[in-house]
Amino acid sequence: MNLFRSVIAAIGRKHKPHRSQAGGKPNSHNPKNKWRCSVGRFFNMGNEESSPIDESVPPQTLPARTLEALSDHIKNGKVSRIVVMTGAGISTSAGIPDFRSPDTGLYANLARLNLPYAEAVFDISYFRKNPMPFYTLAHELYPGKYRPTITHSFIRLLHDKGLLLKLFTQNIDCLEREAGVPDDKIVEAHGSFARQSCIECSEPYPEADIKRHIADKEIPRCHQCKGLVKPEIVFFGEQLPAEFFRHRSLPAEADLCIVMGTSLTVQPFASLPDVTPDSTPRVLINKERVGSLGSGTDDVLILGDCDDGVRKLANACGWLDELEGLWAKTAPKDTGELGKPAAEVAKRDKDEQLEDEIDKLTKDVDETLRLSKWHEEKVRDEKLPGSATKSDQPKSSDTTSSGDRPHEDSDGNLGHVFVQGQKPDRRVMKGEET
Repeated sequence: MNLFRSVIAAIGRKHKPHRSQAGGKPNSHNPKNKWRCSVGRFFNMGNEESSPIDESVPPQTLPARTLEALSDHIKNGKVSRIVVMTGAGISTSAGIPDFRSPDTGLYANLARLNLPYAEAVFDISYFRKNPMPFYTLAHELYPGKYRPTITHSFIRLLHDKGLLLKLFTQNIDCLEREAGVPDDKIVEAHGSFARQSCIECSEPYPEADIKRHIADKEIPRCHQCKGLVKPEIVFFGEQLPAEFFRHRSLPAEADLCIVMGTSLTVQPFASLPDVTPDSTPRVLINKERVGSLGSGTDDVLILGDCDDGVRKLANACGWLDELEGLWAKTAPKDTGELGKPAAEVAKRDKDEQLEDEIDKLTKDVDETLRLSKWHEEKVRDEKLPGSATKSDQPKSSDTTSSGDRPHEDSDGNLGHVFVQGQKPDRRVMKGEET
């Protein structure tokens, strides 16, 4: 298979020169090369990052390669078939880690599962031998524990406006569905938690049953053949969903392509942006430039945080208030555990208990100090045995020297405050007026 891919790639490179060749002119100037990608580039494993387009090359469709020009293009009704392509970067602000970040990514934090290698949690061969690590992870990632981000709501907004042709996502978290994007508008290239079935007989498994098993960290078994059941997430060693292959040419029909939160490192998903015609504007909302984005004549780059990027685009289109309102509807009444792993929630609960105890102690100390001040003022105003008259007492505005406390004797005791044989008034001790 690898040899076949190498041969196809070599043929593709031979007959489909890169846009940087042929005098640096974009591919669109060659009428024989209507689409950006070649067969070789589509099957090549990995992401081929190309050089940014020369600024002297004019756009074909947009007035300029700017956010303002893009928003005007959208507002003027020139866009009606948007294809969106997303990766893990649109879900990180929801609290879901991405996969490959060196320190914070999912693979970097799986040591506690005692896996032979991090990717084994999504390896079908390893799952057959030991499914427990996956279901431990599924307990933390299962839909319902995380709130969609404003980027997910932006995709929903595109659908509500009748502009969304199709969403291609690499994510398995179902947050697009949580945000209200319809099932028939979504192509989950790597599967998701949306459906589950037996890995032996392919019998669908009830959603209510798997929810219960995942909540209890139990391994579900098929009701028919007793085989292992798993969500229809694509594991290493499994084929991509047929749905992906049925729709992978759809970007060729788009009049706008939006790519968000992906490194475009995994094929064949990574080549989807190159299926669009050269004249189709492409927008990259991402922390960095990836793939061929930025090399096209009508590519617009909005680099930075995805949520910030969609807010900028929505604001330029005059949709920001509508977007914020739509996202606000995704907020649950109780957000206590949303976006927080169980261990972090438990730690937060302990911290909150400690804060409550500190608050209570602080209030008690404040009350004690208040009573002490009240009592000191009362002692000053009353004539006590061995004390000066009221007229001899310093005024309240006077200050005493450091360590001079008139209600204590030389040893720091309070026995002289109360007349011998007289019990202190309980109302005074409680801070009540006599």
